[in-house]
Amino acid sequence: MGSLSVIIITKNEEANLGDCLSSVGFADEVIVVDNNSIDSTVTIAKSHGAKVFLVNEWPGFGAQKNYALSLATGDWVLSIDADERVSEELGREIGAVVREHETTLDCYELARVSWFCGKRMKFSGWSPDPVRRLFRRGAAHFSDHAVHEHLICKLRVGRLNGNLLHFPFDSLEQVIRKMDHYSSVSATTDRVRVARASLAQAIVRGLFAFARTYFFRLGFLDGSHGLALAIANGEGVYYKYAKAWLLEKRQQGGSF
Repeated sequence: MGSLSVIIITKNEEANLGDCLSSVGFADEVIVVDNNSIDSTVTIAKSHGAKVFLVNEWPGFGAQKNYALSLATGDWVLSIDADERVSEELGREIGAVVREHETTLDCYELARVSWFCGKRMKFSGWSPDPVRRLFRRGAAHFSDHAVHEHLICKLRVGRLNGNLLHFPFDSLEQVIRKMDHYSSVSATTDRVRVARASLAQAIVRGLFAFARTYFFRLGFLDGSHGLALAIANGEGVYYKYAKAWLLEKRQQGGSF
């Protein structure tokens, strides 16, 4: 019978972590890598029996998840975020995969279902939203992106049917804070991709991001929440490129 390690990276996740950890109580090992939380995140993790590792310097999401992965000892690894929950159906499917020694697959996509400010989103690019999270240890690793990292698994990939429940935003205040943080990090780390950024490019890309979410991905079918999400996506992309443009100007000593 195989074993399962769950890996989670955290920073000030006291509002989410308890429910997350309760949903993975079937795991043989839970590893939490925390980055300077000033709330009760670490206490909550320890109370659920997780192995807690503290990291002072923030290396970016990809590097942090790879570090957590290096600490795992199970035959299989499940990577989830603190704002995600494993449904009962998904938990049973994961248990079956871990126990099945004869499986020919090395990685599984999970069907993620997301909520935006209290509403389950059925379109807007958030559904369907398959994410690769369960994999045989040694068969995959995370990209080194500072934000929007992804799991790299070039071997055999399957898919489970149970839902991974995702609660990223409870309020617009959270949306705005995350949008500001992510756009700042992306503007700094994605310099090659956004080279020669301009204000016009920021506007065009922002408008396209809005249109992609609201029209192409049928966000209008999610009602007012779909519109709010499309606006947030457009603003996030706009600020990313606008910040990159201003950063280039500042470094070049040019005028605005």
